[in-house]
Amino acid sequence: MGPRAELVPLGRVERAIVTLRGHKVLLDADLAALYGVETRRLNEQVRRNIDRFPEDFVFRLSAQEFEDLKSQLATSRGGWGGKRKLPFVFTEHGALMAASVLSSPKAIDMSILVVRAFVKLRNILATHRQLAAKLAELERKLSTHDEQIVVLFDAIRELMAPAVKPKRRIGFGGGEGA
Repeated sequence: MGPRAELVPLGRVERAIVTLRGHKVLLDADLAALYGVETRRLNEQVRRNIDRFPEDFVFRLSAQEFEDLKSQLATSRGGWGGKRKLPFVFTEHGALMAASVLSSPKAIDMSILVVRAFVKLRNILATHRQLAAKLAELERKLSTHDEQIVVLFDAIRELMAPAVKPKRRIGFGGGEGA
């Protein structure tokens, strides 16, 4: 990886990745900034090479998705002010393909950083899934554990209770008062 990619911290790329339609994606403006090109040029290259960009690589946001995203981020990110067209978003594979159609040295260097960010987020997500599964298993065990504790306490109480044997009467068995 060249020295240019080292100028952008991995955390910056990770923060730019959002989840839309079940995919981790980068907005066209964020990807263009990482690759050191204008958003217009990036989108132009996508349109010129549309056969390289199937819908699981890149898709255009709907108006509602765009509004939701702006409100979710609670801030107007640079470049969003006067957009006339809804932005494209790029999945990990789309971001790599964009680097290949841009073919600038910075785009190539940055594509490596983008892949690393996506991989790191995928690993974090996998770890969260594993933790959630372990937590569910623990909760399941604890729910049966309470029943087992009650049974154990009942057994201990039975062992602690004195053996009550009927008392034998001493003497002649005469009736009441005898």
